[in-house]
Amino acid sequence: MQDTRASRPAPRLVAAAAFALFAANAAHAVDWTGYMRGGPAATDISGKSRQCYGIGELKYRLGNECDFYGEFQLAQAMKADGVDFNAVLMTNYYSPQTESNSNYGIEQAYVEMKGVDIAPQALFWMGKRRDRDDVHIVDTFFTNMSGVGAGVENIDVGFGKFGFSGYKNDSAAQYADGTLVTTVGGNNGVARLHAQLYDIAVNPDGKLRVVLSYSKGDSQGGVKGQNGYGINVEHTQDKFFGGGNHIWVQYAQGSTDLNQGISDNAQHGDDFKGWRIVESPSWQIGSFGGQAIAMYQHNEAPNGAGGKSNFWTIGGRGSWGITKNLKWLTEIGYSSLKPDGSSAENVTKVTIGPALSTGPDFWKRPELRLYVTYANYNKAAAQDTANNYNFPANKTSAVSYGAQVEIWF
Repeated sequence: MQDTRASRPAPRLVAAAAFALFAANAAHAVDWTGYMRGGPAATDISGKSRQCYGIGELKYRLGNECDFYGEFQLAQAMKADGVDFNAVLMTNYYSPQTESNSNYGIEQAYVEMKGVDIAPQALFWMGKRRDRDDVHIVDTFFTNMSGVGAGVENIDVGFGKFGFSGYKNDSAAQYADGTLVTTVGGNNGVARLHAQLYDIAVNPDGKLRVVLSYSKGDSQGGVKGQNGYGINVEHTQDKFFGGGNHIWVQYAQGSTDLNQGISDNAQHGDDFKGWRIVESPSWQIGSFGGQAIAMYQHNEAPNGAGGKSNFWTIGGRGSWGITKNLKWLTEIGYSSLKPDGSSAENVTKVTIGPALSTGPDFWKRPELRLYVTYANYNKAAAQDTANNYNFPANKTSAVSYGAQVEIWF
């Protein structure tokens, strides 16, 4: 799962907020859910304690996590005078090092309400909320419309459901590819609107979701003239070889990102555009489970800002249940980025290792893993200083090894 690397409130404030939600109505049951990953690692790259491998924002994550992350949610559903409402608070913790005590934050804090007399079936919400869909094995949210906003969902239109939401950033925040990275003065004022039709039954056990997005970069103090729009079409298929299948077809222009969030702090004009198609099946056939991905993405930018490029990847992770509680994991991924006028940047990453779990299926968690990861970069990828994973330019291959826990509940 992805995180927002923003300035974090003090741990005492986070703890106080969590306690306040819990204590607000102790007579009602509180639903506690969460996610966490982390563990020790080493690499054969001199001068580095751990190393990850990928191109750009995308990496195959098994045995390839260079951070520690956890998020824990408290949710309390209640009913008053015939109206159902739910209060949600999610705190999170992120650390790029083994030990850190300062990277705490509030990931979600919102209230949703259903059963009001003017629209009994509609779900209204306000606050800080996530709306995103990912491919787990590459830790990438191909749809990510999260933020501080308000909206309404679950409006029945006969052939599906309709929802509308608006988000506004007015906290001097700076974004990169839709993800909050830092806070800098003068970068506030970004607004987004989303309209969506979803739960459209198009085939047996298959549903369609269509999202239209509009972003405005000059909303009350932001970057003037930098607006954008996008479209996101998703098809989800259940009961697919014991798992499911997810397809995205996406287009975005200007300050709207392909994931339908904000593109680089909304500083992108109409000359920035791109499209992407993603196919991701998952399966569970007896003791053999897994998830795979194939993706192609085309980007266009002014020559001074990168020009045109094409990015594609293909790979997957397999899980074999040796016994009820022992699995063997294997993950292989290949990614390639080809900028116009430059050599293709390629990386291959392979991870193997055993894992202990509560069951043999692919999605069973927790998993306690041991792993060995091998990565091979070609020369162009190793020498690209824009590579987010900082692979040494004088090397074209490396080995990492370690242990990791992953749990969700």
